[in-house]
Amino acid sequence: MTFNENANVGGNTARRRGAGAAVAGGGIAGIGAIAVLLFQLFTGQDLSSILPGTPQAGAGEESEIQQCETGADANRNDACRLAAGSVVLDEYWTSQMQGYRAPQLVIVDVQTPTQCGTASNQTGPFYCPPEETVYIDPTFFGLLRQQFDASAGELAQLYVLAHEYGHHVQHLAGIMEEYPNNGTGPDSNGVRTELQADCFAGAWVGGMTEEVDDNGVPYLQEPTPQQITDALNAAGTVGDDHIQQESGGVVNPESWTHGSSEQRQRWFEAGYQGGVSACDTFSVSGSSL
Repeated sequence: MTFNENANVGGNTARRRGAGAAVAGGGIAGIGAIAVLLFQLFTGQDLSSILPGTPQAGAGEESEIQQCETGADANRNDACRLAAGSVVLDEYWTSQMQGYRAPQLVIVDVQTPTQCGTASNQTGPFYCPPEETVYIDPTFFGLLRQQFDASAGELAQLYVLAHEYGHHVQHLAGIMEEYPNNGTGPDSNGVRTELQADCFAGAWVGGMTEEVDDNGVPYLQEPTPQQITDALNAAGTVGDDHIQQESGGVVNPESWTHGSSEQRQRWFEAGYQGGVSACDTFSVSGSSL
C-alpha cells in the first residue's frame, strides 16, 4: 500500500471531467501509437489527430471524485489515488515555496478540451500553464501496463502526478518564463525543464511521509525499495532515447525534449536524496546534465 488506510484525504479538490465513462486503451493499438503516447507524456502537445480512434472533443460534465475519503479508498482506486496525492503535494509545496497556490487537478473521462489541446489517455498527463491545471486520465496507466513494458504501479503514478506539479511550481516561480523553449537537444531549456520537474518529483517522494492529516496521521507510508524501483522504471520509460529505440528509430540526442532515461532517473534520485535544493538543472554544464 502507498497510503495509510486511516488517513483522511477527503479534503481534495480534484474534479472529474469528460465525455463519459473512460475506456482503457481508447481504441489505440500498436507500438507506433504507444511511442507517440510516450512522446506526449508530460508535454501537453496534442498529437491525437494522427492516432486512430480519436474522439471528438467535448467538455462533458464535471463532478467530484466519488468514494475518495480515506487512504484505503486511495489504495483501491487510481482516480482517488491521484486526488489524494494532490492533497499531499499541495501541503508539501506550501511548506517549500512562499506564495504557493494549488493547481486544479482534473481527472479526465475519455477526453475534454483545454487551452493546451485535448486531454485524454491518448495525449497523456500534462500541465496547462494558462489554466494552472493538471490533466490526467487514469486509464493511461493501464494502457502503458497492457501495451508497453511499464509497471505503472502506485508510486509510479504518484511520480507522474508529482512531475506535473513540478511544472506548476516552475510556472509559479517564473522558471518557464526565465528559460523559455529554445528548441530541442540535450542541452536545451526544454530538457533542463523536464529534468528539473523529475527532480522536484523525487524531492516530494523523499519528503512525502512527513505530511500528516488533521488528526496527525501521515498520509503516506515510507516507500519500499520496489516502489522506488517502479518510480524509476516510469522515469526511464519516458526517456527520449528509450522512446526513440522503442519506436524503431535511431537515438538522436539533437531531437530530445525531455532527456535520456538515465538522466531522468538520475535527477529523480537527486531530488529524492537531496531535496528541492538539489534540483537546479539550469546551472550545471551540458556535460554534467
